[in-house]
Amino acid sequence: MQPEYPDTLLFIDGEWRAANDDATLNVLNPATEMVIGTVARASRVELDAAAQAAARGFDVWRKKSPLERSNLMRAAADLLRSRVDRIAEIMTLEQGKPLEQSRIELRAAADIIDWFAEEGRRTYGQVIPARQPDVMQLAVKHPIGPVAAFTPWNFPINQAVRKIAVALAAGCSIVVKAPEETPAAPAELIRAFADAGVPAGVVGLVYGVPAEISEHLIAHPAIRKISFTGSTPVGKLLAGLAGQQMKPATMELGGHAPVLVAADADLDKAVAQMVAHKFRNAGQVCISPTRFLVEEPLFDSFVDKFVAATEMLVVGDGFSPDSDIGPLANSRRIPAIEALLQDATAQGARIVTGGERVGNKGWFFEPTVVTDAPASAQIMNEEPFGPVAIINRYATLDAMIEEANRLDYGLASYAYARDHTTIHRFANEVSAGMMSINHVGLALPELPFGGVRDSGYGTEGGSDAINAYLDTHFATIKA
Repeated sequence: MQPEYPDTLLFIDGEWRAANDDATLNVLNPATEMVIGTVARASRVELDAAAQAAARGFDVWRKKSPLERSNLMRAAADLLRSRVDRIAEIMTLEQGKPLEQSRIELRAAADIIDWFAEEGRRTYGQVIPARQPDVMQLAVKHPIGPVAAFTPWNFPINQAVRKIAVALAAGCSIVVKAPEETPAAPAELIRAFADAGVPAGVVGLVYGVPAEISEHLIAHPAIRKISFTGSTPVGKLLAGLAGQQMKPATMELGGHAPVLVAADADLDKAVAQMVAHKFRNAGQVCISPTRFLVEEPLFDSFVDKFVAATEMLVVGDGFSPDSDIGPLANSRRIPAIEALLQDATAQGARIVTGGERVGNKGWFFEPTVVTDAPASAQIMNEEPFGPVAIINRYATLDAMIEEANRLDYGLASYAYARDHTTIHRFANEVSAGMMSINHVGLALPELPFGGVRDSGYGTEGGSDAINAYLDTHFATIKA
């Protein structure tokens, strides 16, 4: 028996509330396609209230000491850890990922909060040596102001917590537009902050029609910064709206991550790590390895082992302990993946395993391996955002690096090699915001997390992340 699913309300000025007109949207379970609950749909009335509450909350929160903010954030992290099992059930109901993957996401979220709780105590300024003996020059960091954040459905808590934690650590308030497909899990994240004692207005939560909310909040005079995680086309649109208002933005956008596998790579390690990483969350991961670029001598063995490991994976409901892969998160994903596969095979690609929908109830899709896809195929140019791996052979390292850099994306990348010269070439010549070589080592709280080129700008991890939420104020003082 599956657990009960809660209807989700808006959180504005410290209160859980319905929309003024009681408007709601249905929430579906992707494993059954059945309605499991509703989420309140905000209108401009609620958006104005949320932005104005954030402005009031900012005036309160910015005056609290970094130590007090840190303590409240740590309390929220502890509450989140104590509620992992219940919130994980909610996440799996609405998003579909296997239950243990939901638990891992929640534990990681608590670690992110802890990291930024400490980082907020280290927003150092500078004393700048003056040219005159009776002058003191100070550069001090101040919180930028209320933030509007827009988060996706693939990691309902992980993507929201990165934005909330860094904003609060810097002394900012924040209004989160969380995903309507998966609303209840991020609501529980917000609840942990509220229950920890974060003042009213400091954290707000809204849902509704994405275009209406983004256009209204970005332009709202109370909002001073934007943070977005999602597709590149939408990110470019929102970055443009932010630019019109002269508001800084952090953009974590799409990718099409290459995996460069040299002929001397540890084959078994590369296959084991990449199969697990590729099909995590049914491939619905912005940093998911997607284009496997394998040097010719290792190609056949790599494909054979990768396919064998892929065929061992179990597709099923996220509540089944045997399931490795849950359903795709919404009805749009299966037709999109099928269209990419049809185009690829029409151009000569070969589906080695998978390629079909599983059953006729729920949005399940087989883990799929495609080989010999030409560069002109859509799947080599558009992120499949699903359980599809494309494996192609290359005669030289130069050709592999050229293909890795061919697209305008530059988020995550991966590589496997033993030769140190090859490793250094991959690290230095592949154009991506992140690269992990001979292991999977991305997305930890203390590490930079972000892309270059069409994959966005700014980082949502590590010590640099907080700088985007701070302004530098300079004062020169003459005695």
